[in-house]
Amino acid sequence: MADENTVFIGKKNVMSYVLAVVTQFNSGAKEVVIKARGKVISRAVDVAEIVRNRFVNDAKISNVKITTEELTSEDGSKGNVSAIEISLTRP
Repeated sequence: MADENTVFIGKKNVMSYVLAVVTQFNSGAKEVVIKARGKVISRAVDVAEIVRNRFVNDAKISNVKITTEELTSEDGSKGNVSAIEISLTRP
């Protein structure tokens, strides 16, 4: 899976990421992976649902992967953060 077909969710508004996913599909991608971690996981779910329901009606969720990643903060302490990958495919 190439990184160019991956959309990383951050703090922008949801429609920015929806546009990124739809652009990937319109440029010929058969699969787009939406990745998020921590507090923005719900935003990733929103992006996937908006893309499927409003813009790319033939897109299907082919895989959902949930993990826990260990991050080191600036002060050197380690902490766990939840992460999600949602794979959208279209025929």
